[in-house]
Amino acid sequence: MAYFGVAAGLLLALVLTGVLAMQAWRLADNRAMDTAWAWLQSQAPATVETFDPAMVEGLPDAARRYFLYTIAPGTPLHVVSEIHMTGELGLGDKQAPGYRPMRAHQILAPPHGFIWRIRAGSGFMQLSGSDGMANGRSWTRFWLNGTLPVARAGSDDNHLRSSFGRVAGEAAFWTPAGLLPQHGVRWEETDEPNLARAVITHGTLEQAIEIAVAEDGRPIWVQFQRWSNAKPEKEWRLQPFGGYLDDFRNFDGFTLPTRVDGGNHFGTEAYFPFFRARVEEVRFLFP
Repeated sequence: MAYFGVAAGLLLALVLTGVLAMQAWRLADNRAMDTAWAWLQSQAPATVETFDPAMVEGLPDAARRYFLYTIAPGTPLHVVSEIHMTGELGLGDKQAPGYRPMRAHQILAPPHGFIWRIRAGSGFMQLSGSDGMANGRSWTRFWLNGTLPVARAGSDDNHLRSSFGRVAGEAAFWTPAGLLPQHGVRWEETDEPNLARAVITHGTLEQAIEIAVAEDGRPIWVQFQRWSNAKPEKEWRLQPFGGYLDDFRNFDGFTLPTRVDGGNHFGTEAYFPFFRARVEEVRFLFP
């Protein structure tokens, strides 16, 4: 009997040690994310210009219309935003999407990076954690019920390149001032009168995006070739990614979408909108 009592005690000690180790790991994740969040906040410039339509006069017509729709004259040109959103996250595939309710808080500071802090699911199946890129590094860190790590990736060139694609694409959604040519963004002519194409660079990273615009300049969708391993064989290669934009609202002079549905293989039969966001608030940061 004494032997079984000692064994039970050792097992309990091992379990408690494991739980404490997981909690310490999770706390380390949170501290790293908080540090990166503060760094992205610090990228907000001390002073900003206000928007003058003359700033975009020389751009291709579709790009010019995009800016005239998304930024009102006289708007302070803030380039760091925080977005509060709800919606659904698809944890399955196109045949079985497995949508779960989600709530997220995001900071977006193109071209420097972003952090998407999320909680999805309910009850005993809650997923929480973050995707992010900041200060030259990127990561994916998700936990089940705050105790079990279920997805961890990053700290390599492939993941960083993929993360920069998200920064560039979402800039067109929620920080259009960051895509003005004065920030080094190159706008190119296209063969389609209602298609704007921008090339965003940051150090050695480069990402081209395309924005379909209505006659009044309203962005309809954004798409780009994203460096990704989101496929069964898990090989890194370029594949189409994008999203549809709708339900536009004014936020401090910016007209931005509050409904964004997006995912992998955009524009093909394999398109699966695993991200269905409904924006509640967008605010722009001062230093």
